[in-house]
Amino acid sequence: MQVGLLLSAALLLGRLANRLGMPAVVGELCAGVFFGPTVLGHLAPSVSAWLLPHTASQFHLLDAIGQIGVVLLVGVTGIEVDFRLVRRKGSVALRVGVAGLVIPLVAGVIAGLAAPRSLLTGSVNREAFALFVGVAMCVSALPVIAKTLSDMNLLHRNIGQLTIAAGVIDDVVGWLLLSIVSAMATTGVSGWTVASSVGLLVLAVLVTASVARPLVRGAFARCQRSPENGPTIATAVLVIVLSAAATQAMGFEAVFGAFLGGLLIGSAKIADLGRLAPLRAVVVSVFAPLFFATAGLRVDLTILTRPVPLLAAVVALLIAVAGKFAGAYLGALSSKLTRWEALALAGGMNARGVIQIVVATVGLNVGVLDTTTYTIVILVAISTSLMAPPILRRAMPHILVTEEERDRRRALAVFRDPRPSVDPDSEPA
Repeated sequence: MQVGLLLSAALLLGRLANRLGMPAVVGELCAGVFFGPTVLGHLAPSVSAWLLPHTASQFHLLDAIGQIGVVLLVGVTGIEVDFRLVRRKGSVALRVGVAGLVIPLVAGVIAGLAAPRSLLTGSVNREAFALFVGVAMCVSALPVIAKTLSDMNLLHRNIGQLTIAAGVIDDVVGWLLLSIVSAMATTGVSGWTVASSVGLLVLAVLVTASVARPLVRGAFARCQRSPENGPTIATAVLVIVLSAAATQAMGFEAVFGAFLGGLLIGSAKIADLGRLAPLRAVVVSVFAPLFFATAGLRVDLTILTRPVPLLAAVVALLIAVAGKFAGAYLGALSSKLTRWEALALAGGMNARGVIQIVVATVGLNVGVLDTTTYTIVILVAISTSLMAPPILRRAMPHILVTEEERDRRRALAVFRDPRPSVDPDSEPA
């Protein structure tokens, strides 16, 4: 019943968001906030307690579905990444990603050092809290960016591809910093902790490129011999899930491994991407809306009725938006992109979404954050995710569609909808 209601609300609010000119992900995020303590829990607490009992077993079930959803969503996004463009524009993505990471990180650390003592939990030292705030401010949300670009039909555009590539850079460094901060808050950080995290990260990339790539390509070559789609779809899910499990075992987030798995599938040169279209349809239409809906169930925005948390939330939002936007925008301009391309990249990179929610959850679990600071971080995550679509809608009409983008759209059209009647050139630019 919980899944049915959350999915219904996500679909209805997603459609409403589309009617209002926003991507469906905006409405899907709001569905969880509606059923969580912010709305239903506040207006009808008895109904909320009956519908969503505050027991670990209930939330673990929803979390399991959400985890599968985000892993598959990021994996499907990796399939659509154009390696040729990333190789050609890798330096651009690197500059945008690094600039969009460093500026909000520094600003967040300064804000954490200046935060009032009432926002700190009793057991955590201010340095760990400040570094954690910096990490929360600098991350980007690859799942939200991917869903927003997909909803707006922008994944085939060069700006969409660069945004995804720069978002991956932010996420990788963000998870590395998160592992260091978590160790600092619990057992203490050491040179060995940092060195082992960097070593495992390099190992994951090397194994993906050298060992896993030919194995995956051979597996899909065998699947292509079957007249049915089932073996190809099952193999794709297997690659994504096992890649996610591998990086999670290394201490990184599962979505990083899922993205690597998607890249492996995309580079396997599958002759007929239409065989994976049913997988994409189920992920985008069912699992992803459920994931975004479940993300808001732990958020309690009623805490912001108190003056100090409200002021802290406003300051955190300003720092997060100004830092990430300025960093990505300046990084794009330094790469000789136009100001409209820089605006689109900065708008897409500004979305924190669910990755920041995951970071906030880690902070809550290790004792760096309490309920108040957790809610402030969540507010920043949702607010920045709502800002991205209007900025992209403003900037993209000023960016010309290239022939390379048209070719990419035709190549991906069968993956998005394998029906013969689909004319990819009829889609809006």
